[in-house]
Amino acid sequence: RTMIGIIGRKLGMTQIFNELGQQIPCTVVEAPPNPVLLVTSKDESGFASVQLGFGTQRIARESKQNERTPRGRRANKAEIGHAKKAGLDAPPLALKSFRIDDAPGKDAEIPTYNVGDMIDLSIFAPGDTVKVTGTTKGRGFQGVVKRWGFGGGPNTHGNTKHRRPGSIGPGTDPSRVIKGKKMPGRYGDERHTQTHLRVEKIDTERNLIYIRGSIAGPRSGIVMIRKQA
Repeated sequence: RTMIGIIGRKLGMTQIFNELGQQIPCTVVEAPPNPVLLVTSKDESGFASVQLGFGTQRIARESKQNERTPRGRRANKAEIGHAKKAGLDAPPLALKSFRIDDAPGKDAEIPTYNVGDMIDLSIFAPGDTVKVTGTTKGRGFQGVVKRWGFGGGPNTHGNTKHRRPGSIGPGTDPSRVIKGKKMPGRYGDERHTQTHLRVEKIDTERNLIYIRGSIAGPRSGIVMIRKQA
């Protein structure tokens, strides 16, 4: 049976050398075994999927008498109960759902999984083509030059509007700013999927996968790695 995805944490970038001596830039992702917390059939929601977990959350102490509960977020009872059904002591830090009825290959069989199964990096092999989904770096509120790549105005000859957007619409018709106009605003912190990436190396002992090129997100960002046809 084949599984088409796993959740991991981006560690950063490095370089490796292949058999031809070529230098290959790679992103290293740590992907420890992911437990299956929920299995959805095609009859229930129209498509077959599994819900995987990554990492562990902190939980509140059982006895709070004469003890100070440390600061920070703790898992709620709903999350703890959901994890207990899968046989986990603590709820995962991240939950992601993977569709399994669109596996690469013509007429591919839909694999069967049970709650409590563990998915590891053995589902991948060097040379596989994958797509990686992550959250891009958040850059806060930015202007149009940085956010959209506007050219800006001249820097000399008395110009005082160097990085301004300029006119944003005509006055008489349509007498409003058109929806979708590229203007200053929040930039980054968005879901992004990079496709057609090659798996260069897999270290099963340390749960590391080396992916050619760059992927979205900062260091320690949570990413989804899925097989691609």
